[in-house]
Amino acid sequence: MQIYVDKHARRSGMGTKAYPFQRIQEAANIARPGDEIIVAPGTYREYVNPKHAGTEENRIVYRSQEPLAATITGAEKLKNWKQEEGSVWSARVPNAVFGSYNPYTTLVRGDWFIATFIAHTGDVFLNEKSMYEVTGLDQVRCPVKSQASWDPDFSLYVWYAEQDKDRDETVFYCNFQDLDPNEENVEITVRENCFYPQEEGIGYITLSGFKVCKAATQWAPPTAYQEGMIGPHWSKGWIIEDCEVYESKCSGISLGKYRQEGNDNKWLNWKYKDGTQTERDCILQAQREGWTKENIGSHIIRRCEIHDCGQTGIVGHLGGVFSIIEDNHIHHINNKQNLAGAEIGGIKMHAAIDVIYRRNHIHHCTRGIWLDWQAQGTRVTQNLFHHNTLPNLEECDEPSREAFQGIGEDLFIEVSHGPTLLDNNLFLSPRAVKLATQGVAMVHNLIAGAFTAVGRGTDNGAKTMKSPRYTPYHVPHRTEVAGFMTFLHGDNRFYNNIFVQQRVHPMLRAASESAGAQSEWDDMNVDVGTFKFDGYPTFEEWDRLFDGYCGMGSEPSDRYYTHLPVWAHGNVYFGGAKPWEKEAGAIVDEGSEITLSLTEKDGKWRLETNVFAKVEGIEVPVISTETLGMAFEPEEKYEQPDGSPITFSEDYFGEGRGMRTIPGPLSESEEKVRVW
Repeated sequence: MQIYVDKHARRSGMGTKAYPFQRIQEAANIARPGDEIIVAPGTYREYVNPKHAGTEENRIVYRSQEPLAATITGAEKLKNWKQEEGSVWSARVPNAVFGSYNPYTTLVRGDWFIATFIAHTGDVFLNEKSMYEVTGLDQVRCPVKSQASWDPDFSLYVWYAEQDKDRDETVFYCNFQDLDPNEENVEITVRENCFYPQEEGIGYITLSGFKVCKAATQWAPPTAYQEGMIGPHWSKGWIIEDCEVYESKCSGISLGKYRQEGNDNKWLNWKYKDGTQTERDCILQAQREGWTKENIGSHIIRRCEIHDCGQTGIVGHLGGVFSIIEDNHIHHINNKQNLAGAEIGGIKMHAAIDVIYRRNHIHHCTRGIWLDWQAQGTRVTQNLFHHNTLPNLEECDEPSREAFQGIGEDLFIEVSHGPTLLDNNLFLSPRAVKLATQGVAMVHNLIAGAFTAVGRGTDNGAKTMKSPRYTPYHVPHRTEVAGFMTFLHGDNRFYNNIFVQQRVHPMLRAASESAGAQSEWDDMNVDVGTFKFDGYPTFEEWDRLFDGYCGMGSEPSDRYYTHLPVWAHGNVYFGGAKPWEKEAGAIVDEGSEITLSLTEKDGKWRLETNVFAKVEGIEVPVISTETLGMAFEPEEKYEQPDGSPITFSEDYFGEGRGMRTIPGPLSESEEKVRVW
């Protein structure tokens, strides 16, 4: 059955084409498996709570009649502004408008949120763009430009809200600079979510072709109920496609965890257990309470544009397992720098078990993708990463120290045992991959940034005592926990990659030299290449540690606690990029001048480089699951989610490599190539 919605209908009807509903929620109340809800163009200022699940064979589909012509928003227009003085204006809103959730009395808070940042879940929007919250009226009168922001000029557009208890109203004070708010589009967030079921288990829903924006979402750490503007809320089989998702206070789309009784932000609320321990607890609690491949995950997010969210574009823990995230454009995440903590990125996902991230374009985020804990069977393939670094680094000779809170990288893999597979990607930011982990294979990538945190970042950071982080590994291609272990580091493979040393910004170089030796979390390395694994053994060296081993009664040995081996072959190093000291046959070209430029025109991104011409005559072997072997701790191969082997016979574009292949993500040498 087709159910019709049109906000411009004279009055709400019966959901037929002739007599449509006025609100999407009316359709959601009656939709059953196999139904399609068709939404006419317009702005729908409502929270849509899908009431009923579809089935694998008969989904419930919510579709914008025209692509991106129907908008679901958590905001309302705010008019009747009164000029207080100069560029400062005020407006009042009765608190009854907010119902039981007032975003202007609700602070952003949660585990791994840096509490020195005072922010409310609400926001004020000027012409579709969120203004900057300040903590007092004096700061509204005299705003100070934020050097941490990626848009420092707009950071002068500030707002502050306070409560008038006598009149039960929220009072807004805003500095609109030279604009008259009564002549502009000014909105405030009034709803927590936009399209999100209240109940768990509402699976097999499709959301297609909508704009979704401006929700007062809460901070979403892995140990809490993780919400977004859109999300399946602990269910299976959602498809979110062809949507534009933007201006969530915290997270745009959540594939996250349900609310666990007795373990919700427990580290913050019950201070005696470390966050790492409450995280382990919540994983095992979820397993007891139905976290299985049959019940949870297997979602698809595809062809969406996700931008300008405060914490993450996509967030998830446990609930995103076995999912596919493909062909999305994710950009400008956490650019205001008014939120900070350990849960920020274009995508931030814990337990990305058998999740595939492919053909995404991720740029201008303080961090591209962050895979935290249990990146087992995870594959990152054919993605374009760039400009995931300090704000305005290219335009600024000396970024302020304040700006350094936003330093990031294209990809961060943290405290996972693998197998984590990175193939056919373009890593073009100054810091390419942060490797506080083990069990990673990199095949046929172009890597124009540094590896950081190699051999670091896997302890909790106690002041004087050892505090290793034990994280779980799982039965291959399942959620069931097979064991827990800390990190020996290594167990990494590098095959057929191209490494290019680019110019390093002086401020990044200075930060590397001053902070690297002192930080247990990040060495701030800015030099490109596999050389950070110098000192790690080859497999043959590691294997010899076990010669003569006869079980109990053997001489005491550190054999079980040394670094794991590294494999490297077929890699090419340009411009001063340096190989691992034990890589046999590494090709190092320090003399050639390498050009590498990414340009954008009319939404099309082109890479101009001579690097592929430089490797044209270099023949390297085809890599496969058999070549890569298995990750040490989970004893799982680098293979497809269904257990079938992979042969790396296709390049960044999906073109066949043929019988002879060259290093890097392209199968043919091209000097100008459209990459998105």
